[in-house]
Amino acid sequence: MLGTLTKRLFGSANDRRVKGYSSRVDAINAAEAEFQNLNDDELRAKTAEFRAALEAGKTLDDLLVPAFATVREAAKRALGQRHFDVQLIGGMVLHEGGIAEMKTGEGKTLVATLPVYLNALSGRGVHVVTVNDYLAERDAGWMGQVYNFLGMSVGVIVHGKSDQERKAAYAADITYGTNNEFGFDYLRDNLKYDIRAMAQREHAYAIVDEVDSILIDEARTPLIISGPLEDRSEFYTTIDKFIPDLVPEDYEVDEKMRTATFTEVGNEKLEALLVEAKLMKGDSLYDVENVSVVHDLQQALRAHKLFQRDKDYIIKNGEVIIIDEFTGRMMPGRRYGEGLHQALEAKERQPIQPENQTVASITFQNYFRMYDKLAGMTGTAATEAEEFMDIYRLEVVSIPTNVAVALEYCPRHCRESRTV
Repeated sequence: MLGTLTKRLFGSANDRRVKGYSSRVDAINAAEAEFQNLNDDELRAKTAEFRAALEAGKTLDDLLVPAFATVREAAKRALGQRHFDVQLIGGMVLHEGGIAEMKTGEGKTLVATLPVYLNALSGRGVHVVTVNDYLAERDAGWMGQVYNFLGMSVGVIVHGKSDQERKAAYAADITYGTNNEFGFDYLRDNLKYDIRAMAQREHAYAIVDEVDSILIDEARTPLIISGPLEDRSEFYTTIDKFIPDLVPEDYEVDEKMRTATFTEVGNEKLEALLVEAKLMKGDSLYDVENVSVVHDLQQALRAHKLFQRDKDYIIKNGEVIIIDEFTGRMMPGRRYGEGLHQALEAKERQPIQPENQTVASITFQNYFRMYDKLAGMTGTAATEAEEFMDIYRLEVVSIPTNVAVALEYCPRHCRESRTV
């Protein structure tokens, strides 16, 4: 009861947070007439003026009001669009490293130009992260008109770019790209031997569009770069020939746990077969030198005793293709790991593809936490506000709409109101 009364009197914490930006919004509005009177060259010269002020000791916060006023005027001239007051507030939330929750149609793409320009003044580079290549190219070309008008360079990272093109895009003041491209470029950079060959610069500031999708839904999705191991196809073919010679007392199979192991009798028989094939190292099958051999023998046993053709996998065009156990659909391109897929290929007398090993891997969560300052935009973030704070230390601020939302009531057929 007391909490409800307090909320009515003073507003919610979010309302008070939004109201706290009013003084700077008023200052930007007050400066609008002054910036309207500048010609294009004078407006463009503001960028050099702001950078000189930063070098002289000013902070980005000190420059927020004139920088936002500059971008608003530049957007009017380059795009024919003027930032509304609520969009200025959204820009301030993003600049502070928060999440601006704005309803669909409120112009989040335009909102981002304000903090992007301000933070790009530092010269450290700003990354704007989208969910697909189309949006990255669209936004870079569209909002790039504002940045180019103010003398800033814009790059875009999409699939198919060469290393030279990527390096040039990251060297720009502002770089648009997808979460996948940014993540994989980071992994590729860490595999290079010369720092001069690396594409990315430092991770200073990033704004993530559809932030709930990327930082929550896909947070633990691993980005993986793998490389082939040495060709061991002959080895797999050789040990595969051992399995049909085994009898039931040589092994134990647990269908429920999907495991298969050799008995003591089976181990003795395998030792004799390995010695004969000159694949045995040391005196015992379980000497440390034979660890990988034992592992591959167990995978061969699993391939023969646990996996059935046309149930767990099929053969198509010389490939062993996995069948999803839940949907029954083929999964081309997916392969079992740890040598099992190679064991199945040997069993079915198909070409054996080299094993892959993971050489670099990172999750989206760990990648984006490397940025000195991270911000995000979405239409639905309040429900995940606690997760954003716990994982990324990002506060969600709900930005009011520019025009109040009307409510249409359906007294006869529905009890709930719906927005129009």
